[in-house]
Amino acid sequence: MARTHTNPHHTPHLPHPAHFVRTGDEPVTARSPLRLRLGLALFGLAWTVFGTVAFLLAHRPWWALACGILWLITTVDLFMIVRHIRQGPHYQPGRDIPPYRRPR
Repeated sequence: MARTHTNPHHTPHLPHPAHFVRTGDEPVTARSPLRLRLGLALFGLAWTVFGTVAFLLAHRPWWALACGILWLITTVDLFMIVRHIRQGPHYQPGRDIPPYRRPR
């Protein structure tokens, strides 16, 4: 059985403040790794197309319908990701762009 550390004066290692800047409004100004999302959306698109076709060929219309609905959702997500990428660095900030300022 592992022993836990019970020293009340022990402080766990926290990231350096420069690496962990929080403004308090992260849900509104959250940033997303768009290239990763694009890759995952393309992967999901391939599998939903494959699933729809496979279930249609297997005469499983309800499963094909479910995959078709997921195909639609994945396609909409893919278009939104591409739109955000094309809108530029405001929607895809790099390390050189500071966190957004809270609206006043």
